[in-house]
Amino acid sequence: MGCGATSTLMEVDGVNRTKSKRQLIGRGVCLAAGQCILPHKAYALRTDYVETARLTNFSNASQVDFLGVVIYGQNTGQPPDPGGCPVIALDLPQLNEPPMAEVWTSTLPVAYHQVEGIHFAMNDEVLFGSLQLEEHPDTPVDIITYTGYRRLLLQIRALGYPHLLRVWNYFPRINLESDGFERYQRFCVGRHRAFAEGLLDFPRALPAGTAIGTASGPLTIYFLAARKSAMHIENPRQMNAYEYPPVYGPCSPSFARATLKTSFTGGPHLFISGTASVVGHASQHIGEPHCQTRQILHNLTTLTRHTEQLHGFTCGQMDRQGLLKVYIRHPAHLSAIADILKQELPDRTQILYLQGEICRRELLVEVEGILSHPGHDHTLGAAALSVSDPRPAISQHEQPDSLTRA
Repeated sequence: MGCGATSTLMEVDGVNRTKSKRQLIGRGVCLAAGQCILPHKAYALRTDYVETARLTNFSNASQVDFLGVVIYGQNTGQPPDPGGCPVIALDLPQLNEPPMAEVWTSTLPVAYHQVEGIHFAMNDEVLFGSLQLEEHPDTPVDIITYTGYRRLLLQIRALGYPHLLRVWNYFPRINLESDGFERYQRFCVGRHRAFAEGLLDFPRALPAGTAIGTASGPLTIYFLAARKSAMHIENPRQMNAYEYPPVYGPCSPSFARATLKTSFTGGPHLFISGTASVVGHASQHIGEPHCQTRQILHNLTTLTRHTEQLHGFTCGQMDRQGLLKVYIRHPAHLSAIADILKQELPDRTQILYLQGEICRRELLVEVEGILSHPGHDHTLGAAALSVSDPRPAISQHEQPDSLTRA
């Protein structure tokens, strides 16, 4: 339901949840005053960037059910009367105009649930959830992360959505060093421990992931999980993150390069992890934001083509549009990065530019994306990501020692 839509309480497996009374027929998504998108068919989930100034109209006028809302910037506020759907506020300043929110919806009826500080929205196929973990001076970030992830994994299993598809992680001072390790490295220790203990088929079932440093706020995690399993995909140009050598920290980062879910109502989705200028396991093009951006596009091209080859999923048959988030460390680099993406990507590509800290100090930009079925309006084919690499790639077996900094 729109976050302020009429609702009724229902009992499901002993849990009180809020469920929409609306019918499936005639549902639409209003992106601005007087503008609506009427889906051609039902869909389990959809993501749109919506002007924050239009969120009230969007919420009141939409005839879809809300899974979640993500808003960016220090003065984020909240959509009025959220009605139970998870609302995530992140201190990541948006660098392009107008201010946008990330809105997740479904034409399938959605139920809402809260337990142990985790907010859930779920339909018959997918669960959207979020939690915030306040840090305390006497508790290391790895312990906080472990506790949150353990709670998350136990709850999604209890609710019947045991398969993680995608996880976003945000916390401040991500590159700050303490007692010999950066906070991101400590975060990786806690996440790895929780996954090793609680994720079925670890590490092959690791979801796509992002970890970005915010300007302020708690450790914030939001995620997608499903009733049925998905396919987790690696990139031939990059070493599996969970196999990185110890130079990057006590525990390797626990995520897949992408997750492909083909069985959603409404069509398949490819969730692409935060992708940086990394070949093998080494950072490339230190201090050169334009070259790092082109290296990222090369990595993304390789990933989508690899998906086609492995799974018979033809990204090129999509509608050549994508939904991307671009994290930029220094706002002064926005123009150079945006010019390259504008040149290389289709005009219809929706891009949200955010100021955030990448997990390695030398990395200046990171890109993540969602590719989906033509029945949605944000789709992107592999051909749209095809660019030439600015420099010869370095084999993951021939990494220069000077670039192995965590």
